[in-house]
Amino acid sequence: MNDALLTRIAEALERLAPPPAERLSLEGADAFVWHPGPPARLDPVPVVARVELGLLKGIERQKDIIMGNTLRFAQGLPANNAMLWGARGTGKSSLVKAAHAAANEAHPAALALIEIQREDIITLPELLNVLRTSRRRILVFCDDLSFEREDADYKALKSVLDGGIEGRPTNVLFYATSNRRHLMPRDMIENETRGAIHGQEAVEEKVSLSDRFGLWIGFHNTDQDTFFAMIEGYAAALSLPIDQEALRKGAVEWSVTRGARSGRVAWQYIQDLAGRLGVQV
Repeated sequence: MNDALLTRIAEALERLAPPPAERLSLEGADAFVWHPGPPARLDPVPVVARVELGLLKGIERQKDIIMGNTLRFAQGLPANNAMLWGARGTGKSSLVKAAHAAANEAHPAALALIEIQREDIITLPELLNVLRTSRRRILVFCDDLSFEREDADYKALKSVLDGGIEGRPTNVLFYATSNRRHLMPRDMIENETRGAIHGQEAVEEKVSLSDRFGLWIGFHNTDQDTFFAMIEGYAAALSLPIDQEALRKGAVEWSVTRGARSGRVAWQYIQDLAGRLGVQV
């Protein structure tokens, strides 16, 4: 085979080969959204939709735990992956975003927040490989995480939390929220108990994923006094021109129509009230 032919073959192979992956930058923003592509990219989020940490009421213990863990991580100290689970609208994702902002106020630009969608969890190992060489410390966040079966996504996350052969990058921490305590439907776990020869072992396997989070923090339904504290905190922060009696009466009516009391319901009421009072949120 002559040199000219070898050259043509080499050039053809180069044209067929995919272009080298661009290095993904974590500069220019403190928050990003992961898109696995192709091509993979991190889209910057200039303004994160979040609530100030001080406005999150009724979850003081949860705030202390997450803030302590996040601040230690921002300082380069050991910290744990965290699972925030519990009732809808109780402030789980709001706490993650508020803790990230508060940590960056204490240690400017120390932490980048990267959101990964539930359907992209299977690409989490790929994302960690991208982040491994970054000089920044990074919170990878997945909101509303759950699994319908032990699928490839489940195994990908399990491998990451276990560390795998490479280990989790020391500059990355994983935070997730879920409405399910064990990330899987109760009926799925019960079916394993009835159908398996060794039922308890099957159950242990299904709940073992949540056990791999160093912090496992529960959020529960809100009582009326806490609901009022949320409403009043939001109203004061926005300087809404309304007296306490009218504010509380409207809040009770709103919660009854929604059939729930939670931080989300409180904020939705305040948005409605602010609109009616002509106040910008």
